[in-house]
Amino acid sequence: MNETASPRLPKNWAAPFFTIWTGQAFSLLGSQLVQFALIWWLTKTTGSATVLATASLVGLLPQVLLGPIAGTFVDRWSRRVTMIIADGIIALATVLLAYLFWSGVVQIWHVYLLMFVRSMAGSFHWPAMQASTSLMVPKEHFSRIQGLNQILNGGMNIISAPLGALLLEVLSIQGVLSIDVVTAMIAILPLLFIAVPQPQTSSSPETKEDKTSVWQDFRIGLRYMLGWPGLLLVAVMAMIINLVLTPAFALIPILVTKHFGGEAFQLAWLDSTAGLGIIIGGLILSVWGGFHHRIKTTLLGLIIIGFGCLFLGFLPPSAYPLAIAATFVIGFGIPITDGPLLAVMQDVVAPDMQGRVFTLFGSLVKAMTPLGLIIAGPVADIFGVQTWFIIGGIVTGFMGIIGFFVPAIINIGVSKDVETTPELGKPTVAVSPVNGD
Repeated sequence: MNETASPRLPKNWAAPFFTIWTGQAFSLLGSQLVQFALIWWLTKTTGSATVLATASLVGLLPQVLLGPIAGTFVDRWSRRVTMIIADGIIALATVLLAYLFWSGVVQIWHVYLLMFVRSMAGSFHWPAMQASTSLMVPKEHFSRIQGLNQILNGGMNIISAPLGALLLEVLSIQGVLSIDVVTAMIAILPLLFIAVPQPQTSSSPETKEDKTSVWQDFRIGLRYMLGWPGLLLVAVMAMIINLVLTPAFALIPILVTKHFGGEAFQLAWLDSTAGLGIIIGGLILSVWGGFHHRIKTTLLGLIIIGFGCLFLGFLPPSAYPLAIAATFVIGFGIPITDGPLLAVMQDVVAPDMQGRVFTLFGSLVKAMTPLGLIIAGPVADIFGVQTWFIIGGIVTGFMGIIGFFVPAIINIGVSKDVETTPELGKPTVAVSPVNGD
């Protein structure tokens, strides 16, 4: 692969990277506390599956609509400044919503608006952080860093859900929102002092006329991805899975209140148990490393998630303890699925293309989710939220199984199955035979 050259990493690369990483971890905690508090407020205020589905839809639309162009700007802008501005916008929006709660004039659409703004900023922040990782971390540590990210996400699920429920007992909701502002500032602080490397571009135009436009950069990223059949097929699989599975996860609060008859702490238990599963799955992945061909590990994770969702969907109202076990299985499958796939993309995609490729992939994956959420609310209100877990479990498990029999999927990332040609960064496909594990 004709990759773009990366800056030479210093021997003490870990100190600056993990300083930034730690700040982002605090920000993630604040974000999850806010997410828990707002979702629970919507659940108790309305009791409507349609409202929760709409909240998820509003939070998702910016990522679908802005994703491709956001990645183009991330590849052009300073990634450090992009993350600072994104965190700052989220903090300002949260301050405004906290004021609305404090003044007693908050409306449901205000909550929708905050979710929209947070998602819009996240559309720039997430690809900037992911693309920066490949330039701040040695290649041989990519999988370990992804494992740590999965463990972090699991740990936050364990901490944030019960902590959010506890804070709602002792603080007003505007007090919980103020915590997110503080954690956003903690995330911004190290970015003010630590340099984040920028990728060297495939060419170095010396004149203004030689520079590409934003639209040309977007087309380059699109052509790059269209030339990678394996990644496109994985994106199609994820689109189908998101169509049926994301609505199920969005409606878990309704599952807790209407099916199992629980309250905030019962919801927190499910979230925390899923987080514990993510941590254990991430630890096992870090030690085991997965199959030699990483995509096989991802497909195994899909089968595990599918089984957990199907099991959860068939549980009767009296089986809440088994629901905890089911969410553990689902959480366990998440790092097994996501970690290896992200490592493949960070390893194979050229550094100066990663912002575009990550966001294009993310937008394709999430493109079908709004349709699922639009359908999910009314269907869940009529037939019960368990329906979505049953359908989602069957589809997810089936996708994991058939992936083993599709050559373009099973070969993804093997011997650098994407090679970039000089013209517009357009990839050509050179798939190597897959050897046994």
